[in-house]
Amino acid sequence: MGAQLRVYKRRIRSVTATKKITKAMEMIAASRVVKAMRKVSASTPYAQELTRAVTAVGTGSTIKHPLTTEAENPTRAAVLLLTSDRGLAGAFNSNAIKAAEQLTARLEGEGKQVDAYIVGRRGVAHYNFRERKVAESWTGFTDEPSYADAKTVAAPLIEAIEKDTADGGVDELHIVYTEFVSMMTQTATDARLLPLRLEEVAEETAKKDEILPLYDFEPSAEDVLDALLPRYVESRIYNALLQSAASKHAATRRAMKSATDNAGELIDNLARLANAARQAEITQEISEIVGGASALADATAGSDK
Repeated sequence: MGAQLRVYKRRIRSVTATKKITKAMEMIAASRVVKAMRKVSASTPYAQELTRAVTAVGTGSTIKHPLTTEAENPTRAAVLLLTSDRGLAGAFNSNAIKAAEQLTARLEGEGKQVDAYIVGRRGVAHYNFRERKVAESWTGFTDEPSYADAKTVAAPLIEAIEKDTADGGVDELHIVYTEFVSMMTQTATDARLLPLRLEEVAEETAKKDEILPLYDFEPSAEDVLDALLPRYVESRIYNALLQSAASKHAATRRAMKSATDNAGELIDNLARLANAARQAEITQEISEIVGGASALADATAGSDK
């Protein structure tokens, strides 16, 4: 019985140590998600206004440009998948990967060849394990992405959209990331970055009772769009990186809180089992003492006779 009690005590010590770790990780994730939320709030207005500016330029001109003009028969598309470098975030990465696979299947169903671009070690590992081709990948910055990281990711994608498909370019650029809705809700979503859907942006602007600005182009609309192209792609990717980072930290905080709560429940259960084992051990010892005393009394009584 004593051996069983020692096992329970050893497990309680082990789970208690784990609980301290998960609690610390929960607190770290909580502080990081607050910082990430501030960055998302700061970057979103810029990305939205830049999208409105591109829409206004595209609507006010008739020039054909990769930013605003769809190919007549698109044959290739690039899909940028944003995952994290680390795990311990529940279904965060699996949901993003699932959304990317669904988007890829849809594009392939439309007869388009898909080139995969991946951010984050988890996504890279998933594709490498399944021996799927990856055009380019980036790792090491998903927890705290910077604008420089967004520029690094955007560079080959901009180059691909500017090339002809015959030279290895693409007709469309899509992104799959996890949208940060709230501390409790994060949604894996996909969006087409290029060509920009001018009608959708114009409709959203109309719903807000806003009017797209009218511009005079200097030196020309084409030069303006050429200048806006990298800034638009970089800002959208940067905002998506920040949203994914905030979502990952929120998912980690939630997962660690659940682990901490489960550890507390397990400790309580083990404590009850340990107490029961201790009571059983005490009861057995008392029974042995009583039995020994009774046997001694019987033996003494027999010798007196």
